[in-house]
Amino acid sequence: MAEVLKVLANLINDLHDFIVSAFGILGISVSDKDLHFWLIGFIGLVLFFVVDAMFKQISRWNISVLSFVYTFTVLVVLVFGLEIQQKITGRGKMDFDDIVAGLWGFVVMFGGLLVVKGLVYSIRRLWGK
Repeated sequence: MAEVLKVLANLINDLHDFIVSAFGILGISVSDKDLHFWLIGFIGLVLFFVVDAMFKQISRWNISVLSFVYTFTVLVVLVFGLEIQQKITGRGKMDFDDIVAGLWGFVVMFGGLLVVKGLVYSIRRLWGK
């Protein structure tokens, strides 16, 4: 099990380095917090869509609130795991602010999703569909 965790930690570290290098090539400087904000926000949205679809299939009720809570909970575990992995491997700085930045990324992106859904709902209501 320890070997699997080390392989996964190295994979995550290599992915981190690749992303930072790719942004560097594009002339974009990203801090660790920027990376956490965008990646965790994106992962959170993808996870939300999967969880939401799954729960909607299980019960035909609108359970988006439950999907949000579940997704947020999984993200809390994920970002704590990432920070612990940084501490264990010595790659990056274990920082609570990174956890907050990652979770804010999801909350902000989810807020954007709610705005878009609200606009679509309003437009459909105005046009009577």
